[in-house]
Amino acid sequence: MAKKEYTIDAINRTVGRVASEAAFKLMGKNTPEYEANIAPKVTVKIINASKAKIPVAKLKAKVYLRHSQYPGGQKSETMEQVIAKFGYGEVFKRAVYGMLPKNKLRSIMINNLSLSE
Repeated sequence: MAKKEYTIDAINRTVGRVASEAAFKLMGKNTPEYEANIAPKVTVKIINASKAKIPVAKLKAKVYLRHSQYPGGQKSETMEQVIAKFGYGEVFKRAVYGMLPKNKLRSIMINNLSLSE
């Protein structure tokens, strides 16, 4: 089977809508050859990530949490801080990552995602 490539344009679309479409295609659920235990040979490219529709309130309210597994090791950053530090692509990457299945194929699938600002 040849490797399929999909391009998703994020202009005037919300992060969640674009991310769910990307996750759906990365899992291969849009093809008749879908198998849950095999990562499909698919690449998904999200273009114009910086032109997505993100409300100002969400920039300040959305908080990303992570924990180092040490006492007092919880770190948090807002969407605004993530965009300033890593760019708009990181917001999409984190959204898609959360929508992928939580198994060994997750890291393989997320590597097939490419982003452009």
